[in-house]
Amino acid sequence: MDCSSIPRNDSRYFLTVILLLFPLFLSAQNLPDYTQFVNPFIGTQTDETGALSGSTFPGATMPQGMVQLSPETEQMVTWDPCSGYDYNKDVIYGFTHTHLSGTGCTDLIDVSLMPLTRRPTPERLKVADFGQHYSHDAESARPGYYQVSLQESKVNVELSATVRTGIHRYTFQKGNPQFVVLDLDRGTFRGEAYYSKRRSYDVIQAQIRIVDDHTIEGYRVITGWAKLRKVYFRAEFSKPIKEHLLMNGDLNIGKNSDVVNGRTLRAALRFDQSGGQELMVKVAISPVDIEGARKNMAAEASSWDFDEYVQAAHDAWQKELSRIDIEGTDEQKTIFYTGLYHVLMQPNTMSDVDGRYMDTNFEIKQMPDGQTYHSTFSLWDTFRAAHPLYTLIAPDIAAQFVRDMVLHHKTYGYLPIWDLWGQDNYCMIGNHAIPVLADAILAELPGIDVEEAYQAMVESSTRSHFNSPFEIWEQYGYLPQTLQDESVSITMEQAFDDACVALVAKKLGKTEDYERFYRRSMYYKNLFDPKTGFFRPKDENGNWLDGFDPLSYEQPCFVEGNAWQYMWFVPQDPQGLIDLFGGKKGFLKKLDENFSLNATSGEVNGNASGFIGQYAHGNEPSHHTVYLYNFAGKPERTQELVEQVRSEFYRATPCGYAGNDDCGQMSAWYIFSSLGFYPFHAGSAEYVIGTPLFTKATLHLENGKDFVISAPNKTPERIHVKSVKLNGKTIKDYKLSHQQIMAGGVLEFKMK
Repeated sequence: MDCSSIPRNDSRYFLTVILLLFPLFLSAQNLPDYTQFVNPFIGTQTDETGALSGSTFPGATMPQGMVQLSPETEQMVTWDPCSGYDYNKDVIYGFTHTHLSGTGCTDLIDVSLMPLTRRPTPERLKVADFGQHYSHDAESARPGYYQVSLQESKVNVELSATVRTGIHRYTFQKGNPQFVVLDLDRGTFRGEAYYSKRRSYDVIQAQIRIVDDHTIEGYRVITGWAKLRKVYFRAEFSKPIKEHLLMNGDLNIGKNSDVVNGRTLRAALRFDQSGGQELMVKVAISPVDIEGARKNMAAEASSWDFDEYVQAAHDAWQKELSRIDIEGTDEQKTIFYTGLYHVLMQPNTMSDVDGRYMDTNFEIKQMPDGQTYHSTFSLWDTFRAAHPLYTLIAPDIAAQFVRDMVLHHKTYGYLPIWDLWGQDNYCMIGNHAIPVLADAILAELPGIDVEEAYQAMVESSTRSHFNSPFEIWEQYGYLPQTLQDESVSITMEQAFDDACVALVAKKLGKTEDYERFYRRSMYYKNLFDPKTGFFRPKDENGNWLDGFDPLSYEQPCFVEGNAWQYMWFVPQDPQGLIDLFGGKKGFLKKLDENFSLNATSGEVNGNASGFIGQYAHGNEPSHHTVYLYNFAGKPERTQELVEQVRSEFYRATPCGYAGNDDCGQMSAWYIFSSLGFYPFHAGSAEYVIGTPLFTKATLHLENGKDFVISAPNKTPERIHVKSVKLNGKTIKDYKLSHQQIMAGGVLEFKMK
């Protein structure tokens, strides 16, 4: 509407507008600020024993943002913490634009900036001597914003972000010199590479180019956990660059040069302090090319108003966090909404604003109609609860993830295993994109090409590749350890994936496929030894291998666990697992022992933590196990264990997680388990009932309906469930379908 056409002298018009807008204004006023309950420092600190916490980072990012702008407290970023930030450290070495949240391996750490007041000499640039001390008393963070005061330079650093651009504001003390160092050689060191001082990454080629006195562009091509990553950037400064020094390793490029190429690149920039104490830097990145970084900058970061970016990030997070309302204590809300924040940080945007992205064949592709392509699929972790949570509360985004996994399949030959920066780093076992697709199809998620997704599932389950020798799988009905390392773990996980394919085949009426994959889903039984009561390795002749120790983490037939932890990984067939123990009595005896046996044998795997007996909540294979009592007629024991895990292994403190958050999986377990149900069989679009933490929680569903979880007589002491009703009808089997939730209504718990 043309504003000049408004009858400004008509009071009735303004009265009508006010009456129409007042309910919206009132609603906005009543809406709580969910971001106040997010503490980005949760998960950034190891505990007093030195055990892993969440390996999260406190810096600024947007929901599914390409940029995660955060400080590095590690001069050499290693396995622990993989995020580059450790709350226990007191030195910051730079502020970089890409990070991984909570992973067990490390990568990214791209395009580092550091403000200084002392001139960076060539000698200091050569050894990357930029570290400055800081105190947590002069540090703060909230969604989309991070701040810290650096002690040596006394520069106050503030960070924010758009989806593809990092926003820096440096406030120097009056009269102090103003320098910024740009470092393209920061990266990661992992495992043996760290201890021998060898990199686990390699910069293949990089460039820094001075475009004009306000702008720098460049790139680096790097190989590490993700192979052949390309990161392009454009940096714009709010003040003119008065001097620059470019370095390639120990080679000082002349002051007259405006470009440097090489592998160990750094630049020192001087700005005129007479132009004011404040210096802003905007850094747009692209995985495609320099032109992509330019377009990203123009589309997302044209303003020099720092507070405007902070407000936009706040509003984006407020919208995402408002998908769920809970009634609880401030501490409970802090754990819950920080968890939701950690879940929704990734998978990450991996296409530019124009829709271009780099596919697995290193070809530039175009997303249609302004759609966004995503990466960072930590699927061995996130298929269990994080992806079911996306499907439930953010189905529009979940459908995009499914589409992107299918696109991965088209060029790579099978669905992603662990997709990072658009490439598969092939970390861990199984192919757990399959349960993600199955869950979405069975949940009848809008916007999915079901036949295309199903075909990707079948091909990924029949086309052999590393760790998935399907010819051997179907020949023997298990994986012999003599032919496939990690055989027991892979057998258990592959059987589960096959069960997910079978469920979708059944829904689609593909009877022959259903029978084939259902039969394969039962292969787990072929490695069960009734004499020992464990799943254990066999050779190709069907003989049990010697030297089996169910407590040991060092046996090559298991991955990140022992026989106790993997014996329960049969979410597709809990009744079949019960039958292997001769019925409920024998099963419950063994399950009770799992939660009471504290014995160890040799070194405990570094990923195993958060113990209740042999149960290890700090690593994903155990996550569903507390819910097994439901299937054996003892739901009250499930309820007790859920409460124990919630109260012992989640805290509103920097060491608030019992293990790596793993791209939100640890957080997603808490979110589901505090609501009162959990995706026990993550590929089935079904949930099992647990015990609620809150008197009331409301899911504001994408279809406009609300699903209310009510427990009016819930108290901290009342953890046992007397009855559960859905819209007034009693649920007797302790199960809940995705469709029942999406229909809206009230799930009412009566506690005892």
